[in-house]
Amino acid sequence: MEKQSVTIYTVAREARVSMATVSRVVNGNPNVKPATRQKVLDVIKKLNYRPNAVARGLASKKTTTVGVVIPEITNAYFAELAQGIDDIATMYKYNIVLTNTDVGGQKTVQVVRGLLAKQVDGIIYMGRDVSDELREELDSSTVPVVVAGSVTNDDKLPTVRIDYRNATRQAVERLVNAIHEPVAMVVGAKNRKIYTDYYLKGYQEALKNTGMNFDDQLVFEANESYDQAYKLAPAILQCGAKAAFVTGDDMAAGLLNGLTDAGIKVPNEFQIISGHDTKETRLVRPMLTSITQPLYDIGAVSMRLLTKLMDKKDQNAADESDVLLEHGFSVRQSTR
Repeated sequence: MEKQSVTIYTVAREARVSMATVSRVVNGNPNVKPATRQKVLDVIKKLNYRPNAVARGLASKKTTTVGVVIPEITNAYFAELAQGIDDIATMYKYNIVLTNTDVGGQKTVQVVRGLLAKQVDGIIYMGRDVSDELREELDSSTVPVVVAGSVTNDDKLPTVRIDYRNATRQAVERLVNAIHEPVAMVVGAKNRKIYTDYYLKGYQEALKNTGMNFDDQLVFEANESYDQAYKLAPAILQCGAKAAFVTGDDMAAGLLNGLTDAGIKVPNEFQIISGHDTKETRLVRPMLTSITQPLYDIGAVSMRLLTKLMDKKDQNAADESDVLLEHGFSVRQSTR
């Protein structure tokens, strides 16, 4: 007798909910009570249900699909990381489900729930800090997660990145030693772990090493936004800074153009070092000096690490909890 296939109707009947409810759970719709969602997910797991979009690999209980969570899909930094991820995924015969959240992270839980409901074998996370709600979702899942090109406030998640603290220290020391005057720092947000544990500490170490005093008024937030960084130019000038380290290229371009429109000559009157070295550093004039990151390699190594974690036979993968790749500097026209 031929074995009956598991359908959305089978799941709905077993979970004693409507097919619409099952559909909402599978697609990550937030309008489902937590208890109901968990009941449906338990039935999906029990019956080994696969939505049609990923209904392959049933015999091996794998979908050979990996979810990639990007906070801002238009940002060149994440696009370059994604290229490395995709190439290695193709090599190991995994399909990519690319998802876009938002800078504020409000959609992140919904997006991750949708990926988990689609039974992805692993997730590469390029988002910001993990909310309590998202941590609960990840903790209740057996799906491995790798953080690419960032760090989060969840120390259990393995990361692939550069040494942001050391890179920040080196960038700020370069600026202070060049001008011997106050150096500002522009970051995406001050409430994230990457700021408190890496950017801020690297900035403070650089000031200490060069005999400068730390002043919180010299640290600015721009929410990863070109427009907000552009608008910060007058305030940065008013605080007396003669240079700035800017953690992201969008923000660095915004500050550069804001200064230029205010009549400030870069680099003669103000110097800038950016943090990501995407193509945006070369599209503006003057071109931006930047920390260089092996973005393609970070993406590729992240995907390779995830393949090891998805292969439960590879016991060595657990030791690779924090992979650091080399960074450097590309000196262009925004510094002297």
